[in-house]
Amino acid sequence: MKAQKTNGVARSAFARPAARRAKWHRPYVLCLLIADLLCALGASYTAVSIFASDRITAGFDDDRVFLAIAYIGLPLGWLILLWANGAYDRRIVGIGTDEFKRVVRTTIAVTASLGFLAFGLQKGVSRGSVAFVVLGAMAYILAVRLLARKALHLLRRRGRLATYRMLLVGSLPETLFVHKVVSRNISTGLVPVAIHLSENLPAARRAQAPVPVYFGRDLVELVHELNADTIAVCGSAGAEPDELRRLAWQLEGTGIDLVVAPQLTDVAGPRVHIRPIEGLPLLHVEEPKLSGVAWLAKNLLDRVAAALGLLVLIPVFFGISLAIRMTDRGPAFFRQLRVGHEGRIFRVWKFRTMYLDAEERKSKLVTANETDGMLFKIKDDPRVTPVGRMLRATSLDELPQLINVLKGEMSLVGPRPLPADDGDYLGDVRRRLLVRPGMTGLWQVSGRSDLSWDEAVRLDLYYVDNWSLAYDLSILWRTIGVVVARKGAY
Repeated sequence: MKAQKTNGVARSAFARPAARRAKWHRPYVLCLLIADLLCALGASYTAVSIFASDRITAGFDDDRVFLAIAYIGLPLGWLILLWANGAYDRRIVGIGTDEFKRVVRTTIAVTASLGFLAFGLQKGVSRGSVAFVVLGAMAYILAVRLLARKALHLLRRRGRLATYRMLLVGSLPETLFVHKVVSRNISTGLVPVAIHLSENLPAARRAQAPVPVYFGRDLVELVHELNADTIAVCGSAGAEPDELRRLAWQLEGTGIDLVVAPQLTDVAGPRVHIRPIEGLPLLHVEEPKLSGVAWLAKNLLDRVAAALGLLVLIPVFFGISLAIRMTDRGPAFFRQLRVGHEGRIFRVWKFRTMYLDAEERKSKLVTANETDGMLFKIKDDPRVTPVGRMLRATSLDELPQLINVLKGEMSLVGPRPLPADDGDYLGDVRRRLLVRPGMTGLWQVSGRSDLSWDEAVRLDLYYVDNWSLAYDLSILWRTIGVVVARKGAY
């Protein structure tokens, strides 16, 4: 890693050039500001329209004062508190759940501020109207930000606009690993454009890289030459403290971001904490939290959602069962032994999608298996009935697993349950059993049957190690899009 020997900074902090990201980030934030302001105004207007004027303006001698607070003070207060909570931070907008968490934290701050002002000014404002306007504004803001994120991701996927161009620095295996991980999800906006090696390699080895490879260049000059705005130091290249510190000094005032991709992988942000000791930043990794209030809330959500789902879907169950019985004589449901939480064996419920002799015919189709590891999948499996093919494409065959969720054998979200006769689940695979298997999971929303066995296991282990209630809700939301697109379903 080559960096100039300098520790100088820009002469004036206000004179530092803006990063190239400003070409897309500032207009995007401006749109969010305008949208958030309109959402707050819309919530105030909705509350005033719904609640009787004499109730909502109780405690105010002059209606004009109340209207000024509702249509000027409250919306501006929302913007100020959103900004104070970092809801416009370029590092969190458009990616992850942190953006939405900050909107929720702002909602709590707005509620507390209104309560404090009402108490201090001794105004008897309607509690119902305050709750309505605050929760309404939060719902509007979250919905609009979700739509804005979808538009941003669409731009990134189609034209690679609104992106961060990254120069990867490190050894070839480390930089290629980071390139693979980053490129897998274009919606993050991170686009590796080149690699700068920490050691010289023959041209034949460099040809393995999907982007241009450099060695011995000045990093700042190279990043300007590539029109990039981010330098990512990968793996062991970040273990050289003096070089990394000098590179950070050199980048001061240039508008270029410096990020470090450590060798520690598949650990999400909430489990990682930086604890500096005498200038040495220690990366502290917390244990996965598979208990506590959040875990209890997950179990409660599973049972309630499963009970409601079974009640609502009774007509659907009846229609699917009738279609199965009309096209192929036999039971409508299929029950198979699966491995569950902590290795417990249970029978999973599914709509039958194969002919009755499917198990006998499996031995003749082993050579046609199109997946690896502990999976058996064939895109055009001759054992699947016509109705079963439709059920699999739409994932309707999985609906009876709500029975397993209600019984506590499965969860709405978790690693998919695997057949009990496919192995002993030793090594890394056994770690999947620390949580209850799910109807959907990170594996399903990331490609389903299109993924290799190793990639599926990696995603399941990532979920186990980084579980959170917000992550579950995010996976459930993504599942809708995957089911509609029929991605990887066969």
